[in-house]
Amino acid sequence: MNTKLASMHRLVWVSLMAAMTAASAFMVIPVGAVPFTMQPFFVFLAGFLLGPVHGLFALGLYLAAGILGLPVFSGGGTGIGHLFGPTGGYLIAFCLSALITGQANREKTGPILWLSGLFWGIVAIAFIYAVGAAWLKFSLGISWGESLILGVIPFAPWDQLKLIAAVACCRYLQKHGLAPSI
Repeated sequence: MNTKLASMHRLVWVSLMAAMTAASAFMVIPVGAVPFTMQPFFVFLAGFLLGPVHGLFALGLYLAAGILGLPVFSGGGTGIGHLFGPTGGYLIAFCLSALITGQANREKTGPILWLSGLFWGIVAIAFIYAVGAAWLKFSLGISWGESLILGVIPFAPWDQLKLIAAVACCRYLQKHGLAPSI
């Protein structure tokens, strides 16, 4: 693939991952201050498929769209004020988590390895929880224990399943030549 076409292909994938992250914000189960969404799946997938830099770009594009007024945050939320609410830490951590999961694709030789994908995904989940729970604690004025109960513990099993699904999806796309070349 020539350089110009490869750049366009990557740009389309960056935009697609930003759009899928936005669409997944509407796949929501409201359970208190922090809702269940499918967003972590697409955050992980963006990093795995696009690599660290373009994964970061995809999630940065997603955040920029929300800040500029598009209803892309959970439940159709919009605006910079949403970043200062209880879920703001999770949203900010999503950007850097795509950078983290992108580390699994550093080798660029064939599909990502299960072990590498799971390792970097767990690091990303821990980062999301650390930043998100800290932000939740301070934004709601609650204790660390309450922050863990509200913003981490209920999500841990589901986020592990989303991680496994993201690694499997990435491997499938890469094996069949459907993933972008990074």
